[in-house]
Amino acid sequence: MEVVVLATKNGGKAREIQAMLSGIVARVESLADHPHVKLPPEGAHSYRENALEKARAVWRALGVPALGDDSGLEVDALDGAPGVTSARFAGPDADDAANNARMLAELRGLPPSRRGARFCCVLALVSGEGREEVVEGICPGTILDAPRGSEGFGYDPLFLPDGEARSFAELPHDVKNAISHRGRAVRALRVMLEARRAAAAPGRETP
Repeated sequence: MEVVVLATKNGGKAREIQAMLSGIVARVESLADHPHVKLPPEGAHSYRENALEKARAVWRALGVPALGDDSGLEVDALDGAPGVTSARFAGPDADDAANNARMLAELRGLPPSRRGARFCCVLALVSGEGREEVVEGICPGTILDAPRGSEGFGYDPLFLPDGEARSFAELPHDVKNAISHRGRAVRALRVMLEARRAAAAPGRETP
């Protein structure tokens, strides 16, 4: 695939996905390259619906393959919240610091055994009229009782992935990308794109 435009204004997401698509997509752009493109407001129904709506909007505006992303943090003690409203957990104009502060307040006093959580990511690729493909990735872990680390974005300083002693915000980018929800979704996307490329090779018909 020659070019894909990421349907996101989140610089952190764009950098992660761009790095992980290296070698399978010749050029990856984001809405930083196309500031005139407007995204629909995120709904409260599902990651899948939000990701598809973003990708469709970019494809309609630019006529090139578009990749929509929606992700969220689901916390067991909060019955799966904040989920699809993760970016707005502390209010419609909340920043990362405000969202993290509310998360800590909601879980104050709970032991690690009751702080289970998971990051979820859905990627939707729209590459033509009616051609839509969706993949997802999940990373389980625990919410810490205080922020740790200065890398990453969002809830990364509070999230301790299973099997790790460091938060997402303490991990080097390559290590985080190898285990994160977004990394797992992008790997599923790579498998799909590589299969498509193989099917389109000379002597093969594209399905």
